Amino acid sequence: MVRSPGPVLSTARLVMEPIRREDSGDLFDAVVSQEGVMRWLATGRADSRSAAETMCDDHVAHWARHGYGDFAVRDAATRAFLGRVGLRNRARYGVDVGFAVHPRAQGRGVAGEAGRACLDLAFHRLALPVVFAFVLPGNAASIAVLRRLGAQADGAVRSSGLHCLRYRFDPAVTASAAGHQVDGGDSGLRLVYTSGPGDPEDKAALRDGASDPFGTNGLGLVEEDKEHTLTAVRDGRPVACAGWLLRNMTFDGTSRRVAGLGSLLVHPAHRGQGIARTLISVAVEHARAAGAETVMLLCPPELVPFYAQLGWRRPNVPVTCRQSDGTRRCPLTVMTYDMADLPEPSARIDLQGPPF
Repeated sequence: MVRSPGPVLSTARLVMEPIRREDSGDLFDAVVSQEGVMRWLATGRADSRSAAETMCDDHVAHWARHGYGDFAVRDAATRAFLGRVGLRNRARYGVDVGFAVHPRAQGRGVAGEAGRACLDLAFHRLALPVVFAFVLPGNAASIAVLRRLGAQADGAVRSSGLHCLRYRFDPAVTASAAGHQVDGGDSGLRLVYTSGPGDPEDKAALRDGASDPFGTNGLGLVEEDKEHTLTAVRDGRPVACAGWLLRNMTFDGTSRRVAGLGSLLVHPAHRGQGIARTLISVAVEHARAAGAETVMLLCPPELVPFYAQLGWRRPNVPVTCRQSDGTRRCPLTVMTYDMADLPEPSARIDLQGPPF
């Protein structure tokens, strides 16, 4: 059976594998059919086997889109299915950690042990800047787990139509994970964040001899250097990178804080493995944490379907940028990813500087 691409996490007592469609029966028995579990989740009620199948399909799609997601949690000794725990990317709020375990696994530290493994993955493998958790106010058991994991209260929001308490995990204050390791799947892949435009030698290696990897040499554009870089490393060598900068741009004359994403390079030997999708997903979260309201990228027309699959939109308005000889229309296709429910531009976007 084909499993969702991703790492297998092993803790002292647990084995955590990316959820697949074939896990739907176990998910139904352990979570979806359990009133005591579902009352604290978005639906608030026990549901059907078809609902469990839909949930599994959604989890598989999330793994394919982001390179991280929910795990099927099993007892390492017996292989009994104990629940699902994982990282979820929400376009409005960012990445959160969530757990739902079978009543027989509650009170045994399973949620905490699996949650700690997910936080280790988030901070030490994916280099995410922050992870959240959303919990209903009356769920004292889950709140206690979150606090033991190092979460700090971070106000209240509406998530999935419900009033929720929000908790926040920061890399510097979250207790480091212990007693587990990442094995199998994409275990050798690690993202590294650095400030600045990145190592020129690394970028040259990723181009693998290509003189114009972005197809922009003939456009006569002068680009601005990136302020931040994410590098994907496998076996000690860079296999991909992406960079971004933060700038105030104008949408229909109104200033907006925007992260300009670019310089996305994947070595030819590592293409088709979903690395670019993960880099983009994590870069968006860094931009969100830095206060960006929108993320923007410039691409050739043939890449528009790829970014559209990831939730990016193509504004149907002229886009202008700055060059040494003045303002000109941007010759590349613009794609945007909105994180603040702001209106789509109806007249014009001005990059307020060079392209990126």
